[in-house]
Amino acid sequence: MKRSMSFLALLLLLSSPAPAQDGTWNLPIGDPARKEKTVRPLLDVVLDLRSGDSLTPAGLAERLKGVRLLFVGESHTEIEIHRMQLRVLQELKRAGRRVHVGLEMYPYSDQGFLDQWNAGSLTEEAFVKKSRWYKSWGYHWDYYREIFLFARANGIPLHGVNTPREVVSAVRKKGFKDLTPDEAAHIPSRIDTESSEGKKLFAANFGPEDSMHGSMTPEQLEGMYRAQCTWDATMAFNAVQALKADPDPAAIMVVLIGSGHVVYGLGAERQAKAWFDGKTATLVPVPIQDEKGKPITVRASIGDFIWGVPRPTDPIYPALGISTREAKDPERLVVIAVEKEGVGSAAGFRTGDEIVTMDDGAVPTKETMALRMSEKRWADAAVFRVRRGSDTIALTAYFHRTADSDLKASPVPTDGKAKP
Repeated sequence: MKRSMSFLALLLLLSSPAPAQDGTWNLPIGDPARKEKTVRPLLDVVLDLRSGDSLTPAGLAERLKGVRLLFVGESHTEIEIHRMQLRVLQELKRAGRRVHVGLEMYPYSDQGFLDQWNAGSLTEEAFVKKSRWYKSWGYHWDYYREIFLFARANGIPLHGVNTPREVVSAVRKKGFKDLTPDEAAHIPSRIDTESSEGKKLFAANFGPEDSMHGSMTPEQLEGMYRAQCTWDATMAFNAVQALKADPDPAAIMVVLIGSGHVVYGLGAERQAKAWFDGKTATLVPVPIQDEKGKPITVRASIGDFIWGVPRPTDPIYPALGISTREAKDPERLVVIAVEKEGVGSAAGFRTGDEIVTMDDGAVPTKETMALRMSEKRWADAAVFRVRRGSDTIALTAYFHRTADSDLKASPVPTDGKAKP
C-alpha cells in the first residue's frame, strides 16, 4: 500500500523488502553478468543466482565456504523469514563454522546487554526488559526469540551493529560536515554516497502515489539518501570490526537486517568493501507470490542467493497501522501517518491526533506503546483516548484480520467525545 511517510516511517520502509509490485525487485542494476536476467523463486528452495543451481539449506552452507561476511535480508514481521534465518545459522553451525550474528535492532552502544545475554547471565525476561527491546526495536520479541535462544545455547555471539537513530537523523538534516564531534563519533569516517545505482534503487522505493515523494525537494531526497548510506555503512563497519576481533580465519559474520539494506549488494555489502577485502555474499528471502497471489519474478542480480518463502500474510501479532513521534511537552505520542488499510484507520485515527491513553494507561513514549501492543492478540480490542484539537476523543481499535471492506464495517464506536 502507498502512504505519506515521515523520516522514521521511511526508515522502516527501507528496512523491509519493498512490495514486488513497486518494481524494486526487478531493476536492471547490480551484477552486470546477471542484471539483464530474471528468475522466479521456488517455495522452500535456495537458488544460487550466480550458477542457477537449486540448493538445500545444507547445500547453501557448503556454498558459503570461504564467505566471511553474509548479509541476510528480512521483513521484520514475517515469521517464515525469521525461521529461514534460524535455519541458516543452524546449517552453518552444523557445518563447523565459527558463527557470529550482527543485529540491526541494537546500536553498537548497547553491546553490554548483548554480552550479558551471550554469557547467559540474564534471563530471557530480564534481557528484554534491561536491554529495552521495545525501545530499540518495537517489533514483538517472539519474532526473534528462537534465534536469540539458539545463539546463546550454541555459543554464537550476538553483536549490535546499528548506530543510535538520532545520529542517522542528524546526518539527514545537517550532512556530514556539520555533525557535532559526538555525533560523528558514532559513524564511520568513510561513507560512500556516490553510487548511481544506489540512488536509482533508493528512488525506486517511492512510487508515483507517494504524496511525500512528490512534495519533497531534491535537497530533502538527497538528505534521505545520505541517511540511508550512513545506516548501511555503520552496520557494515560494526559487523566487520566484530568479525576481525575473532582470530578464527574461517569465522563468518551473519548480519540480519532488513532486505532494503541487502538487495543488489548496493547497501551494507557495498559499504563494507571500504574496510573488508574478504569474501562477502547476500541472501534475500523472496515470496513466491505477491499479496494478491500473483507469481513474483525478480532480477537475477538481486542477491547472490534467494530463498523462496510463502507470500506475505498478516503478521502473527497485531499492529495498529499508525506511525507516531514523541512530543516532549506534554509527553504524548503524536500520530504522523495512518495506513489506509489498517486497524488504526478503521478505528478513526487521524494525522495530528495526540494519543493520551491506551486502555486507561498513559502511553507517553513509543516504548510504552510497543510494550502494551505486545500484549495484544488478534481478536482483541484496545480503547484509546486521543486529543484532537480542543476535544478528547475515544477510539476503539479492533484487531481483526479482515479485508478492508470488512474493517470498515467493524463495530467501532462513533459517539465521539469523552471527557479529558
